[in-house]
Amino acid sequence: PIRGALPIALKAKEEGFKGFILPESNAEEAGIVEELLVFGVKEITEVTAFFDKNIPLKPTKVNIALQFKRQLDLSEHDFSDVKGQEGVKRCMEIAAAGGHNIILIGPPGAGKTMLAKRLPSILPPMNIEEALETTKIHSVVGRIKTGGLICRRPFRSPHHTISDVALVGGGAYPQPGEISLSHNGVLFLDELPEFKRGVLEVMRQPLEDREVTISRARFTVSYPCSFMLVASMNPSPSGFFNDSSSPSRSSAAEMQRYMGKISGPLLDRIDLHIEVSPVPFDKLAEKRKGEGSAEIRNRVTRAREHQTERFKSNTKVHYNAQMSTRQIRNHCVLDAASAELLKSAMKRLNLSARAYDRILKVSRTIADLEAKENIEAEHLAEAIQYRSLDREGWLG
Repeated sequence: PIRGALPIALKAKEEGFKGFILPESNAEEAGIVEELLVFGVKEITEVTAFFDKNIPLKPTKVNIALQFKRQLDLSEHDFSDVKGQEGVKRCMEIAAAGGHNIILIGPPGAGKTMLAKRLPSILPPMNIEEALETTKIHSVVGRIKTGGLICRRPFRSPHHTISDVALVGGGAYPQPGEISLSHNGVLFLDELPEFKRGVLEVMRQPLEDREVTISRARFTVSYPCSFMLVASMNPSPSGFFNDSSSPSRSSAAEMQRYMGKISGPLLDRIDLHIEVSPVPFDKLAEKRKGEGSAEIRNRVTRAREHQTERFKSNTKVHYNAQMSTRQIRNHCVLDAASAELLKSAMKRLNLSARAYDRILKVSRTIADLEAKENIEAEHLAEAIQYRSLDREGWLG
């Protein structure tokens, strides 16, 4: 097998080639490209026989529509498995609808990882352009397994010992990192304070620009990295900061060291902060299943359709989290009561200008979920509460 079969096939099509021969294990990957005959071979003798003896090769046919259907039907995780946590599920629905970054804060065993793994199941299905973009990135690093086209949104969950190069990309011959492999999908950082501070800080620029540029002496390469960041953390090293009955309650000095690993600028780039509380026994013992991912995904998809229509004149913006400052002014207009509410919250919570923009983006998403043309006071109030946890004793 070779790396980058899909980008090579796309380049071949651009240059006018009609046929393309490559290893059989890469045939389905390159066969995605329309109007290009792709022949997969097991041995070089098949190629020589084709040219010297006119022994025909069998072209590879890829049914893209069938691939989309199969991969969507193979979802392993569903929100119907989650007991309780209705408030958290609502927050994750908002995050999915607007492409917002989110951090889940709660004690061990509260369900943070379980919830994060189910987020891709409520994201809208990828379109063909997104699928091709995602597949090209994975092709470059040789991560295409079977089936050719990647139709399900990526979910990447690197270990906290990861290096900054492995996270954002790089090396002597720069390769995409985890943030690019998460393009059009989800990057999950479990136990955020356990990651090296330097590793987390290199994400600040890609989170804003949704692109990472790696420069070397002879060349510069850019990789897309438009991903949703989902982070989780305990409220303290022991996990029981607010529980006075816990024998392992953390001291103030331990808390300071623990939280010192996460910088304020990084937290400021996370739109939604939500507390995940332990699920009581009566909820865990319930046999009735909760709302499934399919129903939530339908609402998320409808909200994304509103955003697609709103940004149809801008090819670089597809959902609310990507809005620029100018677009925020155009699409997040507040009435007098809402403006006064936001002013009061900014002063009381001592929020930054970046937090101001992100509150408006989230409130715009909440309005889209309700199919409302204008942001109303209740939409803004809900968005503000998702920024207030960092001022209530956990995050400073």
